[in-house]
Amino acid sequence: MLRHAETAAQYSGCLIGSTDLPLAPEGRWKASLLAPRLAGERPSRLYCSPLLRARETAERVGESLGMTPVIDLDLREIDFGRWEGMTFDTIRASDPDAVARWARLEPDFAFPGGESVEIFLARIRRVAKRLAECEGPSVLAVTHAGVIRAMICHLLGLSPRQYVLFDVKPASLTKIAVYGDSGVLSCLSDPCLAEGE
Repeated sequence: MLRHAETAAQYSGCLIGSTDLPLAPEGRWKASLLAPRLAGERPSRLYCSPLLRARETAERVGESLGMTPVIDLDLREIDFGRWEGMTFDTIRASDPDAVARWARLEPDFAFPGGESVEIFLARIRRVAKRLAECEGPSVLAVTHAGVIRAMICHLLGLSPRQYVLFDVKPASLTKIAVYGDSGVLSCLSDPCLAEGE
């Protein structure tokens, strides 16, 4: 799984889920440099989230690999609803009870005006099953940090609450070897680019 490249710096530290942002110029440049590292993975298929930042990343990678990205709606980031574009500190100050429910990842918790955790995790289970059933040595999915962290928890048999333990940087590769319904994490947040690139 490849996390999309960087969006504009003004959104750093903000919850950006369903907000459809493009890549920043630096993000587009980095995305165009990822293909040599990803070619070594020999992906048989290239999937991506429908959100623009993931599509732009996948299109640049796909051009270099000679692959056309296939949009998978289940790879989209969670919808934070009214919290979209806000910082965590702002949200915590304005709605501490909801933040506490989110921290406990209560099954019935839904972001105000957004997606429920239960529906998001059901999407993760569906897409994990589809990706695991693909033929070939590997499959590449261009997606988002929240999706990647939830996928790690699902495939490694961890509680979804443990998603906060994984730091997934922009334009980084995370690899999971899948065996049936479970997996082994073999690479976390590999920046894919050599120093100086």
